[in-house]
Amino acid sequence: MNRRLFFIFLLISILFTSCIPVKDLVYLQKKGDPISENSIAMVESKPYRLQTHDVLSITIKAADPKLVAIFNPTTDGQASGQSESGLYFDGFTVDDHGNIRIPVLGEMNVMGFTLEEVRVSIEKQLLTDYFKENASIFVVVKLAGFRYTINGEVQSTGTKTLFQEKVNVMEAIANAGDITTTGDRKAVTIIRQTPNGTEMKDIDLTNISVMNSPYYYLQPNDYIYVKPLRQKTWGTGSTGIQSLTTIITLLSLFTTTYLLLKN
Repeated sequence: MNRRLFFIFLLISILFTSCIPVKDLVYLQKKGDPISENSIAMVESKPYRLQTHDVLSITIKAADPKLVAIFNPTTDGQASGQSESGLYFDGFTVDDHGNIRIPVLGEMNVMGFTLEEVRVSIEKQLLTDYFKENASIFVVVKLAGFRYTINGEVQSTGTKTLFQEKVNVMEAIANAGDITTTGDRKAVTIIRQTPNGTEMKDIDLTNISVMNSPYYYLQPNDYIYVKPLRQKTWGTGSTGIQSLTTIITLLSLFTTTYLLLKN
């Protein structure tokens, strides 16, 4: 009798320990002290500073398009398209020295500058060397798509491109089809290249305080890795029904093997 109770207790223990708790699947839970709204705003408003291998989309406009046609990548002064490949080929890539080459204007160092600083610099040079104030010069400087790479326990891995200026880690994961049930939301790794080297940080997406993290908002070319939970390596299933089915199958196999050997 005691042996039977022991096996029942063992079965229940395995069943519960192999299941994934709901609290491990829910994003942005309130844990501990409430977050500060001001600190979130500070993280959100921090501008991105350009690095090598970034690709810029630069368009120069004027009241008369013919005046600025020679400064733009194509002869008609318009971008060739909003596709990723079009922006890559017509964009301006920051080289290893931090420079870009703009038609007529020549080389310009943009390493460590914000997009707004680059825009102001180009506009100032145009007005100083080529045009007057009444030419109504209008310069647009953007990143040629926000690129990041995501791997691990998500529905769709690979390098993704979003056409927006700011992307947080929740948006990036949603764009990849969300984390699978067996993905570890408590230790999502962000790998970031900086002028000082490679940075690696684990963030907990189940805790709402992650919005305070400087890694919550991604930077272009960030790498996201979602680790698997231990339940996946155990192979017992991610839900109670799956775990129970697996355990019953194993017990049936063990019982059948025992009876065959006994006979």
